[in-house]
Amino acid sequence: MNKNILAIVLGLSLILAAWIIGGAYSYKFRQTETISVTGAADTNFVSDLIVWSGSFSKTGFDMQQAYSALKNDEAIVKSYLQKQGLQGDEMSISSINTEKLFTYRYDENGRQIGSDFNGYKLSESISIESKDIAKVDKISREITELIQQGVELSSSAPQYFYTRLGDLKIDLLAKASADGHKRAATMAKHADASLGDLKKSTMGVFQITGQNENEDYSYGGAFNTSSLNKTATITIKMDFSIK
Repeated sequence: MNKNILAIVLGLSLILAAWIIGGAYSYKFRQTETISVTGAADTNFVSDLIVWSGSFSKTGFDMQQAYSALKNDEAIVKSYLQKQGLQGDEMSISSINTEKLFTYRYDENGRQIGSDFNGYKLSESISIESKDIAKVDKISREITELIQQGVELSSSAPQYFYTRLGDLKIDLLAKASADGHKRAATMAKHADASLGDLKKSTMGVFQITGQNENEDYSYGGAFNTSSLNKTATITIKMDFSIK
């Protein structure tokens, strides 16, 4: 009698254990069923800050004369920019850089055998940072006319930036997340399943390229500064459970 009871209890225990293990495996299996998607969003925007830089220089054998000539050029440059409507806090001028110039002599084997002092070169750089893009863009194209006044000026291409990138990125993240959820829900619906909770999300690379320009995305993220009109793009990888 005791043996029969023991056998029954043991059998029931094995059945219960199998049921528990099976249920746990089924639960684990269900939990590992996921849908992985990539949500994306992009937006066009216009830069709201322009940065331009240039430099001017003077050369001479007498450093003091070169210095005086350079400071005269500095006054001409400042006066020109002020006449164009720039404020003092929109431009800055660097300290003077001094360089000794030499002409090197070589023998028939290409070995340097001597040098001749060719004077001093003194230079300054000027930079402009402004939200008046049209005005500075015009200045960057026309400032080389100072060459006619004897200013040895070189001008770089302007760079364009956007001061509200943080807000723009947050807005794009929200749109990319909504796009990812929509994609996952569509996949689940057509697979006769229902979408569960978000399990994991990872932000992709933030890219800024010029509008209508053939630019490649960069692994570390493109950051265009040469175009006034830009396009921002972001992706987000998302994993959802399914029921």
